Amino acid sequence: MNETPFDWAQSPAAVWRRHRSGLRAIRRLDPISWDDLTGIARQKQALARNTERFLAGEPSNNALLWGSRGTGKSSLVKALLNRYRDRGLRMIEVDKDDLVNLPEIVDDICDLPYRFVIFCDDLSFDVGESGYKALKSVLEGSLELPPENVRVYATSNRRHLMPEFMSDNVKSEVRDGELHPAEAIEEQVSLADRFGLQLSFYPFSQDIYLQAVDALFPQVADREQLHIEAVRFATGKGVRNGRTAQQFFRQFAGDPRFT
Repeated sequence: MNETPFDWAQSPAAVWRRHRSGLRAIRRLDPISWDDLTGIARQKQALARNTERFLAGEPSNNALLWGSRGTGKSSLVKALLNRYRDRGLRMIEVDKDDLVNLPEIVDDICDLPYRFVIFCDDLSFDVGESGYKALKSVLEGSLELPPENVRVYATSNRRHLMPEFMSDNVKSEVRDGELHPAEAIEEQVSLADRFGLQLSFYPFSQDIYLQAVDALFPQVADREQLHIEAVRFATGKGVRNGRTAQQFFRQFAGDPRFT
């Protein structure tokens, strides 16, 4: 870790850098705000409640945000930091390939007077990878209990974080009328099970997508034309989600028709 203590009073977020074996302050935080996020009200409410309980020292869970790409999983975690940083929330982003360093990272923050979320973005594991073992120990501890001031919030496109193969299901057995999953399936599910709060994200309906577009263009009078262009843009990309709405905004912001 760094020889000089990290100044958490000045920096609410850091990223682990393997080449320096230490934390680097995130200099330009994404300014996304809580109210910027539309179409995911259920997920926002659940994650906010869990985080508020964590900040208050009440029982709370590690959280897994899983589902379709571009639906606001990462943005929700970023907005969470902006919303609660003044209440003592701090965040450390750790890449999947650096999870082996997670126990050392946690050792250095477990006695600090802040509440830390370890943020693992776009998390998944392939066959043969072992980084999830360090993650398991932080999620539930081993001989030593996990620290009370640390939670892990991860995002993933995979519900169980690990690949699932048809052959794994074939190896499952039925004994005395009970289904006994194959060992590979048990291993796949066991990691995700350690996240007590699991929030699912799905592609937007057209109505939700257009609500997201409207929120980005609050001054536009001709909503019909705006919606026609937004639907055409999403059709061209083949997906309706929050990311598509943001990309539409970046392409058409300043267009004379929409000012």
